[in-house]
Amino acid sequence: MDLVKHTGGCHCGAVRFEVWGSPDLHVFHCNCSICTKKQNHHFIVPKNQFTLLQGLDNLTTYTFNTHAAKHTFCKTCGVQSFYTPRSNPDGYGVAPHCLDPGTVCSVTVEKFCGEKWEESMQAHKSIRDMSKPASDTQNNSSDV
Repeated sequence: MDLVKHTGGCHCGAVRFEVWGSPDLHVFHCNCSICTKKQNHHFIVPKNQFTLLQGLDNLTTYTFNTHAAKHTFCKTCGVQSFYTPRSNPDGYGVAPHCLDPGTVCSVTVEKFCGEKWEESMQAHKSIRDMSKPASDTQNNSSDV
């Protein structure tokens, strides 16, 4: 799979990041209680494909229930441009609507039943693999 370097950030610009991912995004739309409230859509990448460029001191984190998910958002504008999902604590869920224009070719949205989280994870066993680094060599050093 060829990866491109996406860049993005929050609304006020205090938080900026880059993420290596497919130009064809596979995005999850979750209906759990918090995702419903914040209209969360995200695609999952391994931690080694994500770099926070600026704004670490401007981030705050909210957790609840199992405290496995780390809902990180900008202290200034309140936008969550990425977070650590419960399903993939070794990766990041990145909000596609927080990416800068120009690197996304297509977006496929898959509904995920977060209301029945445990059952959904059994049905979507491959979701956990999305935050694992690919075994094949990835070219993360080329300019795109």
